[in-house]
Amino acid sequence: MSAKPAWLPPLVLLREYGGDWDRYLAAIYAWFVQDFIESKPVFQGRPIRLKRHPVSQGKEATFWHLVSEGQIEEEREIDFRRCERIRWPRPVIEHSTDSAVKVWENVRTTKRGSENRICLWLEAEEYLVILADRKEYLLPWTAYLVERPHQKAKLQKEFDAYWKSRN
Repeated sequence: MSAKPAWLPPLVLLREYGGDWDRYLAAIYAWFVQDFIESKPVFQGRPIRLKRHPVSQGKEATFWHLVSEGQIEEEREIDFRRCERIRWPRPVIEHSTDSAVKVWENVRTTKRGSENRICLWLEAEEYLVILADRKEYLLPWTAYLVERPHQKAKLQKEFDAYWKSRN
């Protein structure tokens, strides 16, 4: 594995807030606001917007998708490892041309048809950011650690197949 990229911010740890969940939530949300609301990131010339609904506890759906996991929106559970990395999605997006980030597109089949997703895998840190393609703009859909060997193998297979099909 490569060294951690210099552009990647440090983790935001719960212990830095004395283990106080409310203070920690306020802090990680403040980082999210700074990175995605107060300033607008861009990916390959396309604006990044947010999935705002459903709003929960006054916070946008995109925020919850970056710090929690689960298939059912109302039942998502906080993932502290995602919380710690709240400052990572934007730099991964902004440094997508860095050789440390593997980038590819795939198509997800949903109940409503299919949707293009853009995957940004910072493999050395086992971290994946997924953007949903809405044609004129992109949505940060989720971001999480990829630690299981079968998940890594699946991502590598997707990456290889995508780039093979483009050559």
